Amino acid sequence: MSQYTTFRPGNASRLWTSRGRRLAGEGLQRGLEHVLFEAQKIVPLDEGTLERSGRVIRDGLEGAISFDTVYARRQHEELTWKHLPGRKAKYLEIPMNSERDVVLELMAVNVRRWFRG
Repeated sequence: MSQYTTFRPGNASRLWTSRGRRLAGEGLQRGLEHVLFEAQKIVPLDEGTLERSGRVIRDGLEGAISFDTVYARRQHEELTWKHLPGRKAKYLEIPMNSERDVVLELMAVNVRRWFRG
């Protein structure tokens, strides 16, 4: 069982050319990797298995961040469990919300250059 967060832009794919979709997808990849990096800083740590299981999966303009261990979801949701200092539950939700503007900016960089010509 894995714990994951997904980004879906709705039906925006109809509005893009293939180059625009590719550039936006590359930006999405960078944004998701940024969130994964931030999540790995606060993921509960014992032996490091959960931290190492983090992955970014992207297919076009859809992407997900996944931590794939049998206890990932429970570690994410259990607010009463004690963790090492700086480590906590909601290890995906917190960076996904706090880094939202950074992710959007990372997604916009290539597309902005493309629009400018």
